Amino acid sequence: MPASKPGRAGGKPVSLVKSILVLHGPNLNLLGGREPRHYGIATLDDINAGLKARGEAAGIQLEAFQSNHEGALVDRVQQAGREGVDFILINPAGYTHTSIALRDALAAVAIPYVEVHLSNVHAREPFRRHSYFSELAVGVIAGLGAQGYELALEFALRYLHTKVSQHGSQKTEKTH
Repeated sequence: MPASKPGRAGGKPVSLVKSILVLHGPNLNLLGGREPRHYGIATLDDINAGLKARGEAAGIQLEAFQSNHEGALVDRVQQAGREGVDFILINPAGYTHTSIALRDALAAVAIPYVEVHLSNVHAREPFRRHSYFSELAVGVIAGLGAQGYELALEFALRYLHTKVSQHGSQKTEKTH
């Protein structure tokens, strides 16, 4: 648990340590063996280990969560709002094109996020070109494989650093 300051900001705990939540949607637990031409050979454990190491080096608390169940992802987003998570990296996977519930959960908690896709969704089947998440995202990264997560994390670290510098506090705000 991150060190906390006394009091709350907007009903959320105020933490001295910034936190990032990485959400992985359905079938991403199969990475490393699933359609490597689209998704590469890195496993989900490989991706998470790299992100956690970089987060630790930056002094960030980073948690990764994967589920094949839409409701579990919605619950985790709502929990992130209660915990005061500062930023989310999300690969909604197949829910990108179908989950209004997950989109609404992200909108409700108002935590800034980057949408990540391992494959270039724009070079694939037409149904993959529509995302319910992109219009609310701070940014979208697609087609760069596992490196897309790394780039999204670097962006999030810079984003959080800029927010702290601009506001002179530990609180972040969502801006679009």
